[in-house]
Parts: sequence; structure tokens; C-alpha cells
Amino acid sequence: MGRCPEFWRCAVRSLTLLTLLTHLSHAQGQQPAGIQIVDRATGRGIPLAELTTVDGVVYLTDSGGRVALNEPELQGQTVFFTVRSPGYAVDRDGFGMDGVRLQLQSGSRHRVEMQRSQPAQRLYRVTGRDIWLDTVRLGELPGITAPLGTAAVVGQDSVQTAVYGGRMYWFWGDTSRLSYPLGLFRTAGAVSELPGPAGLQPSAGVNLAYFVGADGFARAMAEVPDPTGVVWIQGVSVVRDAAGQERMVCSFSRRRGLEEPLQQGHLLWNDQREIFEVLHEIPLQERWRLLREHPVKQTISGVEYLCFGAPFPVTRVPARLESLSDPQAWESWTCAADQLSGEGQTLPQRNAAGQLSWGWRRAGPTTQQDEQRWLRAGLVQPEELCFLPVDAERPDRRVLLHAGSVYFNKYRQRWVMIGNEQAWEAGSPSFLGEVYYSESESAQGPFRRALKVATHPGQSFYNPCQHPEFDEAGGQRIFFEGTYTNTFTKSVATPRYNYNQLMYMLDLRDDRVVRAFGEQGGR
Repeated sequence: MGRCPEFWRCAVRSLTLLTLLTHLSHAQGQQPAGIQIVDRATGRGIPLAELTTVDGVVYLTDSGGRVALNEPELQGQTVFFTVRSPGYAVDRDGFGMDGVRLQLQSGSRHRVEMQRSQPAQRLYRVTGRDIWLDTVRLGELPGITAPLGTAAVVGQDSVQTAVYGGRMYWFWGDTSRLSYPLGLFRTAGAVSELPGPAGLQPSAGVNLAYFVGADGFARAMAEVPDPTGVVWIQGVSVVRDAAGQERMVCSFSRRRGLEEPLQQGHLLWNDQREIFEVLHEIPLQERWRLLREHPVKQTISGVEYLCFGAPFPVTRVPARLESLSDPQAWESWTCAADQLSGEGQTLPQRNAAGQLSWGWRRAGPTTQQDEQRWLRAGLVQPEELCFLPVDAERPDRRVLLHAGSVYFNKYRQRWVMIGNEQAWEAGSPSFLGEVYYSESESAQGPFRRALKVATHPGQSFYNPCQHPEFDEAGGQRIFFEGTYTNTFTKSVATPRYNYNQLMYMLDLRDDRVVRAFGEQGGR
């Protein structure tokens, strides 16, 4: 006797459910297999390593360099993984395959070494969620107290920091959350302990305590009354007021997107309310009398200045609160003539001896873009350049830096720069993802050559920021982070890592640094 079609559909569903339940019952009690990708030279786990199966399933390591494979169908199987990570390489097998074959078992542990091809070591992701997820799943110890994230933050752009009141303050631009595509666009903030025996250990991670709202999500840190547009801050610094007290300040830009500024000026931190408030506004046509990037303090002729630029510190203002509102207090390092070209562009100025006439003047700064234009026009010679360094590995090309920071380094006894390149040439691994190191005897240059220390093919790593407070071994090891994102690229976003901060460490004893810049202190 025939059965109705509904009977067979029910039978198939029941058989499928029985098979699934049997499969799950067999999986009970199994533990995830763990794979850790490590730096062969240091033994440290490598974040952002990609493991891909033959059928295209991709796994990404967490900040501990770990992947927790909790897939019962792979237990007891030999699985080949292609292993890749920016700036690192795994040994190839006899067929030229970049990967490893692993016998996966319940609870098994596997260690895969990669050779670091770049000087800088990738340490961990600073922001976002699930920072140490696989490490936690495998029962290993994470580097921070909130390894899965905090303040409902999943993405943060462009960090600014300052040491104020015995703590380290952290501020970010646009901040993403899981609950809705639109997040916070008026600056997020957090604090952390300073490095020390009982405080922050820079090599391990950063314990961020966020300023949050009633909903538990990061709250706005910049109080600008007009609600239109986003509010970005730059140049977070500490100055003295008329009473000699330390005050934290920054500049702000209220904007409608990247291209349309609506309002700008300086903000002052309110210690009681724990928020930045408007100190004063500055006309939109003012281009250079605002704190920018990551100011560094320099004492010149007995005066303590904030010096800053993108990335070179070519504008200065006395580190006094009242100086921020005094247009006559601002100066820039420039060799530009007062008159402009017929096209309205700056021209180099020379003294009676024919040398470029560099000095601090009440005018806009000379930038690497100016030097690039002058060089192409034959107005300056290559040996006269201050801010357009030669690529140490490719002396036939110059490196156009996009953003970064400059600080004095005790180990090198030089002013050292970490910045990302703005690479317009075809064939570059990325447009904004290549990170360079340079140094000079003066904060204002010349910076003669630059060495690539980190790469992010097909991705951006913009607005890198050094953390001189983190320096270890007398400045031998320096730390920097930047925004890792697919913004300004055609690449797909990297899950969890996209639009977040990645921390790196650069050992200045690295052979490549020494070959490019000489021994410690220029000896």
C-alpha cells in the first residue's frame, strides 16, 4: 500500500533529526582542539594569523595567537591549513604549500611557528570584542582582565592618549556597537594604569576602564552643544594654567563627514564632570593654529612648547593654557617664502648663501607635501629635503608619510618617528597600511631615510601612535598602535579586527634598524 507524500517528508525529517542528535551525543564531552601560531624568534602568539582549510573555511587567531576548533566533524581528522599573516611566513612544504597538516583530536594542542619578515612584532588587539576569545575557550590565561571586551564596544577609530592625574587617558574617534550600525560619533574615552610593577604591562595588554553611559555603552567625551555632525578630537595634551595647575586640552572638529567642517576650536577637560568642554572656537579658515596629531613637549630657548604635525612636529605653541587662544603665540618651522606662486602654492625661500632659509615663523609649516612638489619642480635638491625620507630598502624612492608621531628615544639618543605611508604608486601592498620608522638628531629633521617596520597588504593601518610611556629597556623597545581597517580599500573587512586598534612592539636592536641607521646613539 502506497504512502502519502507527507508521510515520507515526516520520515525524512525524523531521520535527519535522529542523525543530528546522535552526532551531538557523540560530541558531548569533547574538548576543542587548540592551535597556536607563534613567532619563531620569540615564541609569542601571533594575532591576526589566518588559517584556511582546503574547502575555504577561514579561522583567525585571537590576541594570544590561538584558534579554538570546536567542530566535532574535524575531530580525528587530518586537516591541512594554509597559514598566512601580514609580516610573517610559514615554512613551505615540498609542493610549495604555505601551511601545515594537523591531526585534530578532542583537546589536542598544536603549535605552528612562523618566521617574522618585518621588524615590528604584532602583540595584540587593544579595542573591540572577543580580543582573547579563543584563549579563553581553551582555558588559557589571557593578557587582560576583560578578555572578551567591555563597554559594548566592537570597533574604535584613531587613538589619542595623554598622561594626566597619574593615569593614562585614552580617546577614540567613531566607536561601533553591536546593537545598531550607528554607534558613537562624539569621541569615546577610557583610563588605564601607567606601566609599573603593579600597573599596566605593555607587552601583555591594556586594561581599559571606559567612561560609560546608563546603557553601559561608551559615552560621549566631547560636549559640543550643536548636535549636527560628528565631533573628532586631536592633539590631546597637558598644559599649565595661570595658577600653575595641569589641565588637559585638545582641539575639536565638528564635521559633516570627512570633507565638510562645520566648527572647530579647542576643548578643556572638566575634572568634575569628566568630559571635554568648549574652551574657545576658531574660524574655519584657520588652517594651522590648532593642536593636531600627537604633540610632544620640547624646551627651546628656555620655553616649554607643544610641538606637533602630521607626523613631523613643525608647529609649536607654548605649553600654557592662555597661549592656545593667542594667535601671536603660534609658530611653524618653515622655509617657505612669503609670496606664493602664480598657482597660489608655496615656494622655497633661500638666504644670501643660497641655502634654504629655515626658521620658526608666524606662518603655516613646510610639510612633506610641499617638499615633494618642490622636488618635482626642481626647486630643491634631494639632499635638501627634511621630511621626504629615502626608503632604506629601496633607495630609488621617497616615502610620503601620511600621519604618525615623533618622540625622543633615550636608547637611540634620537628623535624617532613612527608613521604610515600614503602610497600612491602602483604595486604598493596597500595605500595606507605600510608603517615606517625614521629618526633624526632634531625633532624638526632632517629625516633622511625611513625603514618599513610593518605591513598590512590590502588593508589600512592609519593614524599610528607611539606610546613613549610604554618604552622598555631604556627605550630599546618602543610600542605603537594604529587603526586596522578596510576603509579606503577594496578589501573585505577582517572579522573582529576591522576598525580596531592593533598594538606593535619594535626592538631598536633589530639588525635591520641598525643597518639602516647605525649603532645606538649614532655610534
